[in-house]
Amino acid sequence: MINAVFTVSRGYVLGFEISGHSDFSEQGSDIVCSAVSSAAYMTANTITEVQHLNAEITVNDGFMKLNLSQQDAKTAEVILNGFLLHLNALKEEYKEFIKVKISEV
Repeated sequence: MINAVFTVSRGYVLGFEISGHSDFSEQGSDIVCSAVSSAAYMTANTITEVQHLNAEITVNDGFMKLNLSQQDAKTAEVILNGFLLHLNALKEEYKEFIKVKISEV
């Protein structure tokens, strides 16, 4: 199962942590993992390469973590909220393969 945790403070998404594999189908043809991974990389790349914000990013097999300062989170608000919305839509379609949680700090 893919677990996504979004860290929220003062109404802003400060970052996210995604871990696990969906096991929807075999590696290489798993559309659920592909959808989540593609959206996560697009979000991270937009924040760092388009918006030029400082993000702490960690990536390993089946894992991505991104953290922003409160100020940078305000600037990245639209992309992060879009990513959260996208993962919630995927969760509704693939309930048994994705969990999305909000962690208030």
